[in-house]
Amino acid sequence: MDEIFIEDIVADVKSDFDRRRTERKNLEAVWRLNTDFVMGNQYSFISALGEVEDGERDYFWQEREVFNHISSIVESRLAKLGRVRPKMSVRPASGDDDDISTAKAATKILDGAWQKLDMSEVLSRGTMWAEVTGSVFYKVLWDDSKGIVGYDGTKKVTEGDVRVEVCPPYEIFPSSLTCETMEQLSSIIHARAVHVDEIFRIWGKRVEGNEDVMCFDAGFGGGLGVSSMIPVVRKSENKDYALVIERYTRPTVDRPEGEFVVIAGDELLYYGGLPYANGESGERDFPFVKQDCLKNVGCFFGTSVVERCIPIQRAYNAVKNRKHEFMNRIAMGVLAVEDGSVDVTNLEEDGLSPGKILVYRQGSTPPMLLNPGSVPDDFSREEDKLLSEFISISGVSEIMRYGSVPSSVNSGTALRLLLEQDDTRLSVTAERIRQAAKNIGRQILRLYKQFATAPRIMRAVGRDGEIEVLNWTASDIGCDDIAFDTENELNSSAANRQEMIFELLRAGLLYDEDGKLSNGMRYKILDVMGYGGWEFTHDTQKLHHSRAQKENLRCLKEDIEVNELDDHVIHIEEHSGFLLSGEFEKAAAKKPELSRRLEEHIRSHKLFLRLGEDANERQQ
Repeated sequence: MDEIFIEDIVADVKSDFDRRRTERKNLEAVWRLNTDFVMGNQYSFISALGEVEDGERDYFWQEREVFNHISSIVESRLAKLGRVRPKMSVRPASGDDDDISTAKAATKILDGAWQKLDMSEVLSRGTMWAEVTGSVFYKVLWDDSKGIVGYDGTKKVTEGDVRVEVCPPYEIFPSSLTCETMEQLSSIIHARAVHVDEIFRIWGKRVEGNEDVMCFDAGFGGGLGVSSMIPVVRKSENKDYALVIERYTRPTVDRPEGEFVVIAGDELLYYGGLPYANGESGERDFPFVKQDCLKNVGCFFGTSVVERCIPIQRAYNAVKNRKHEFMNRIAMGVLAVEDGSVDVTNLEEDGLSPGKILVYRQGSTPPMLLNPGSVPDDFSREEDKLLSEFISISGVSEIMRYGSVPSSVNSGTALRLLLEQDDTRLSVTAERIRQAAKNIGRQILRLYKQFATAPRIMRAVGRDGEIEVLNWTASDIGCDDIAFDTENELNSSAANRQEMIFELLRAGLLYDEDGKLSNGMRYKILDVMGYGGWEFTHDTQKLHHSRAQKENLRCLKEDIEVNELDDHVIHIEEHSGFLLSGEFEKAAAKKPELSRRLEEHIRSHKLFLRLGEDANERQQ
């Protein structure tokens, strides 16, 4: 590539980055202030220059204690939102058997990747950033160094795999701050501090470190700015880090594959089209997924509950500290001393200690304590009002934060309504997490479809706990239309499901026509209540159900024989249900012999059942 052309590209990216950083400066100050308040540095403020500075005392005796309610609010919200881990499946593109089969395979591939990437922990870390700063980004990329390791005789060879990174908002610079969604952006910059050795490993070029680059201490992500849970932001003292700027530009008429530029210092590390076909219909797109705490109208970055609570926290700290100062005056007292009557220096150092001999000038007025009065009731009333404002602004009630029921609530119905209100306030944020998880799942499948061309092996766990080995390639991923298998997890907690089951049992809606609870229904109830594992391996009837379900799938490929040890009642029930299912009807429409095969199998079970009944009658 021409040297002059390289210099122009590097200069253009640097200029574009500086412009975006300047435009975003005010937002970054807000994020830093939010971080300070979560960590307990609650006397910080944003100066006229847009920098976060620490306020000073007005008087040396002034109380500056912090009564941090914001951190407990964030922790309570994170604990509640930690339940939002949706289970997803891939919907087939049509009713064709091939589409149904590939959709089932894609679902297993997605489940395996989700477990392998430990996405529950990734979403937890991302949600932590979103709760403090308002937004977080997930970078879904292909890592050639991951996957199954092999050797070609001289060096290690890996097949590559998907990697998901959590990117704090400090690292993301959109083309316009007024665009509310990723789809509206024309380009996006991801800037972060990277060790010079890592730069050489990835891009094969040596660059010099920059001591002005800010980077995180080890423990929580990496990039520019301040960590919400790491209190120290340090400079790279040994010049081991350099600023890597990646600019992603959407496809245009002139550039149908878009543009991807990576620079570090004055070096051009990469120039080409967008690397991933992760958009709709195989188009090139950004490898980022955005998750907001709360939407900010007319702004790309979301807003945080912390930002809304800061004014209340300031007022609460002021009320509590002024109240304590008043109580200190009552406890310690304020002395009135006639000029020249006593040794003031000694009185300042020791005060009026018990048993103290106070010597004052003859004929003068002895020192006396002024009447301090009492603490005004206005302090307590204002304190209670501010606590109630914390609840109304954050949506975190006393039940969620303290685990205690308000004294005014003495009804079970009222308590349930309060719990539902808590969940309703959090449902907006929970839905953002679910949508982010769905978009991440789509990008994972699209990257596998692009790069997993060679056969791969993946382990999956079936419903009955058995390990299933899945051999697959990119051709097995025919669709990436992901749907949720579970509703919003905030609305379906374990306690809610159990209460619903008990109500249905009391109403008699789960019993059969004989007024009994069938074994199949009992297993389903245990599964819904979260205790299905109790029956998986130790109950023979559950094993018979699992065996019959496996025979249903085998009958589509081969003849199956009846085992005399089978529980024929269970097998007849399972096989009959499968015979009437839409999946079997579609398969039988192409292969009519399947119906005959399964019907003969059911007749064999009925014959064994009849023979067993006759034998019992003869014995009696």
